[in-house]
Amino acid sequence: MSFLKDISDYIRSGESSDENLGLEVEHFIVNDEGVQMGFHEISNLIDQVGRSLGAEIIYMDSYPVGYYTGEYSTSLEPACQFEISINPYSDLETIENIYKEFRDIWDPIFFERGYHFETKGNLPLVETGAITPDDIPLSPKKRYKYMDAYFKRSGRYGKYMMRASASAQVSIDYSSEEDMVKKLSVLQKISPILMIMMENKVDEYSTLPGVEDKPHLFRIQEWDDLDPERTGFVPHSLENDFGYDRMADVIYHTPLILLTDNGETVNVGHQNAEELVENSIIYTDDLGEERKKKLIEHFMSMGFFHFRVKKYIEVRVADSVPIGKALGYVALLKGLVYSSENLDQLEEELSFIDELNQIQQAVEAIEEYGFEAVIYEEKTAAEWADHLIELAQNALTDSDKEYLKNVRAFWSYSKQAS
Repeated sequence: MSFLKDISDYIRSGESSDENLGLEVEHFIVNDEGVQMGFHEISNLIDQVGRSLGAEIIYMDSYPVGYYTGEYSTSLEPACQFEISINPYSDLETIENIYKEFRDIWDPIFFERGYHFETKGNLPLVETGAITPDDIPLSPKKRYKYMDAYFKRSGRYGKYMMRASASAQVSIDYSSEEDMVKKLSVLQKISPILMIMMENKVDEYSTLPGVEDKPHLFRIQEWDDLDPERTGFVPHSLENDFGYDRMADVIYHTPLILLTDNGETVNVGHQNAEELVENSIIYTDDLGEERKKKLIEHFMSMGFFHFRVKKYIEVRVADSVPIGKALGYVALLKGLVYSSENLDQLEEELSFIDELNQIQQAVEAIEEYGFEAVIYEEKTAAEWADHLIELAQNALTDSDKEYLKNVRAFWSYSKQAS
């Protein structure tokens, strides 16, 4: 059995009749001047809190960088962005309560030390130009050292992405190969609208250096100019033969930068998984099932596309937002992709999009004009946003509709600002 087939089988094993949603939110931990808490201080706190909860402590290069409670996990991203990843649930109230428990633990701990949670798409001091990413140290992990060096050669905004960006991510279940392909296709096509609906900036006029004509989607622009071999939309995903095998092929041939295996992290530069196997850096005949699983998950983690296909579809296009907005976003996605009627309708309405560059053109129009950008079918992003909200609302329960109001309110405010 080939490693390529192992990856395809791993994706297939995610098939589920469940309709759960997982939520991840990255936060900046800053003081009143907007300066972030240092790695060693927050790492020590993670160790203390995790042990007090009886949680499993997660280590990277011997440092405590997170913990797992059974309901959620925490982790430290490249420049101490503090992430909570909540297990998938079908009930939004359960997700809300778990997040509240997390904040009830951490808010007083940070407050006592003069810090607080900040949810923005980018660190405000960087977005406004008060500091540059060069002023922010990376966490002392080999993984980030290797990535930082690689991205200095691959694009313009690696420093911004690693040191100053934060997102909210949602995971979506799929029941079959056909269902995965359909959901991924629809989600990618509506993603430009999701991006602007979930934009969360400090200053509506701020831009990245060198792109003063694009005041929107600051974080998305960072990712799109990071490295064309691992960012943007999933290659081949709108082609007729796309499925588990083609997705596995994308994962198998994405340059890895680094390899984490058996607890060790080494720099592998531009080599992909196939080349590591061919060069006998990875011996496929010597792999146990657990090690193979960890390698596959590592390969997947090194693709930074707007969407990942693992044992679920990971939607990665939203800025970090306060929990109310994040739950509204989860409700929106729930109402769109877990309603067969809405999914079918959107598939039909967007069937004219058959190339990924059509989606990218919509993204670039929104980067320049925001909600007023004219994108699909001569409709503005604002009109499409209204349409998505209406579709979702018609499919949700009364309790879930209450969460959806947070997206409408946030979007309405953003629209007025634009």
